[in-house]
Amino acid sequence: MAILLAFWMYRHRKPPYGHVDINEQDPGPPPPSPLVGLKPLQLLEIKARGRFGCVWKARLMNEYVAVKIFPIQDKQSWQSERDIFNTPGMKHENLLHFIAAEKRGTNLEMELWLITAFHEKGSLTDYLKGNVLSWNDLCHIAETMSRGLAYLHEDIPRCKGEGHKPAIAHRDFKSKNVLLRNDLTAILADFGLAVRFEPGKPPGDTHGQVGTRRYMAPEVLEGAINFQRDSFLRIDMYAMGLVLWEVVSRCTAADGPVDEYMLPFEEEIGQHPSLEDLQEVVVHKKMRPAFKEHWLKHPGLAQLCVTIEECWDHDAEARLSAGCVEERISQIRKIVNGTTSDCLVSIVTSVTNVDLPPKESSI
Repeated sequence: MAILLAFWMYRHRKPPYGHVDINEQDPGPPPPSPLVGLKPLQLLEIKARGRFGCVWKARLMNEYVAVKIFPIQDKQSWQSERDIFNTPGMKHENLLHFIAAEKRGTNLEMELWLITAFHEKGSLTDYLKGNVLSWNDLCHIAETMSRGLAYLHEDIPRCKGEGHKPAIAHRDFKSKNVLLRNDLTAILADFGLAVRFEPGKPPGDTHGQVGTRRYMAPEVLEGAINFQRDSFLRIDMYAMGLVLWEVVSRCTAADGPVDEYMLPFEEEIGQHPSLEDLQEVVVHKKMRPAFKEHWLKHPGLAQLCVTIEECWDHDAEARLSAGCVEERISQIRKIVNGTTSDCLVSIVTSVTNVDLPPKESSI
C-alpha cells in the first residue's frame, strides 16, 4: 500500500499554481443587506482578541454572528479586510461568509465592525488544544483547508456571474485563522493582510515581513522576497505545511502516544520566539518541526508527512500548490480507507504505462 501511495504521489507531483481544479460550490443565499444597523444586533461575549481588535459572538435577529471590532486607528486594516470580502468570487464553503461592514459611533469613539458567520467550534488551534483527531477527521480538516486555500489562490476570469476573481494570497495563514464548522469542515478567515493580484494593477501593500512570526517562510525571515504573485502564494504554502504538522500531531491513527498540542517550533524555541530565534532555526539551521517515528509507520500519515515536507521546502519554487495538496490528501484517504479498488488499478496503470515526470518546480 505504501509503495502504491508513493507511486501515485510521484506521478502527481507539482501541478502549476495556474492549474487548480475549482469545484463549483453552491454560494448559498445572497448575503443580507449591509444595513445591519437597522436590525437589532446584540453583542454577547468576546471570543478572541487579535492584532487589530477583538471578535465578539453576537445575535443578529434570530441567529448568531461574529463581529470583529476594530478601533478607529486601525481603519486601514478594516478597509483592507472589507475589500477582500467584497471581491467577486469570495463566496465559497471553505471561506468565511461575510455579512456586512459598518461604522459605529462618532469621532474618536467610532468603532469599525466586520460582521460574519459565527462558528461555535472556533479556531483549529483551539480545537486541537482540547481534542484529538481520528484519521478521517484529520483528512477532512486537511482536505477542506487545502481546498479553501486553493480556491483563494486561484484566478477565475468569470466567477459564478460575479465577474473576475483575482488570485489572493492570505499572508497570515495559521491554525488560529482556520475556523471549524460543527462537522470539522475547515473555513479560512482573517483576510486583513491578504493581497489581490489583478492583471494590470499593482497588488497594493506587499510589504514583505508581515504575518505571524512563527509561520514566516525562510525567505520572509531573510527579507529576500521576490514580489511576484507566485512568491506570495508559496509563502502561504510554507505556512500550510506547519498547520498540517499541527493537525498530524494530534491524530490517533498511529500506534503510539499523542502528545499535548504544541505550536510549530514550540518544542525547539518556546512559545515566544524572537525574529532572531526563528532566523537561526528556520533559515540558517533549516530546521522544521519533527515527525514522530510512529507517525511514519502508518501508511497514510507517512505519505502525509512527505506532502508536508514538500509544502515547507526551503526552496520556495519546489513547494506544492494548495490544489496539489488537496488532491493528494483525497487520494491518500481513499487508498488507506480502501474505499475504491479502482484507485489502486488506475495508479498501477498510470505508473506502468506512462514515463514518470522528472522532479521539477511547481511553477
